[in-house]
Formats: sequence, structure tokens, C-alpha cells
Amino acid sequence: MPSRKPSARARQIAQFKASGDDLGDLFWREEQHQERLEARRDEALYERSCARKKRYATRADAQEAIRLCEEHGTRGLHSYKCSYCNGWHLTSHPR
Repeated sequence: MPSRKPSARARQIAQFKASGDDLGDLFWREEQHQERLEARRDEALYERSCARKKRYATRADAQEAIRLCEEHGTRGLHSYKCSYCNGWHLTSHPR
């Protein structure tokens, strides 16, 4: 806990100022950190939503893939248009 004596407090302030720490730099570093985190989140979302999934050029192609899957016993698939690649992907999640 910092001292409450005025002379000790003044010494602490002088030491802080002499250390070269700049709060503006601290806020800049935090903004940079937040931007890096957001970029990593966006990349992970893209990876899960599009990159590792099979892409179909048209909805008809996706529907044909669903039909073939149903012939082999996989039921409950749906197709959806991807906002990243504008292709079509399959999902088992309800609409």
C-alpha cells in the first residue's frame, strides 16, 4: 500500500515519472492486444465456419450430397449459404 505521507507520495510520483512509463503507451499496447485477439477470434471463426468444410458450388450440388448421405444412413442434414465463400456447406444443426 502506498504511503500517505506527502513527501513519500511525492517521491513515488517522481520515481514513476523518471521510470519512463507512459500511460498513453500502456493504452496503445492494450489496444494492440485487443486487435490481435479480435483477429485471432475472426480467424478461428472462419476456420470453423468455412475453411475446414466441404464447399459446394450450388445449392443443387449440396442437396445432391444430402441425398447421397441419406442413402448411406445419415439423416437430418441441411444446406446453407456461407457468408465467407458464398458457396454452400452442409450442417446437421436445425435451421
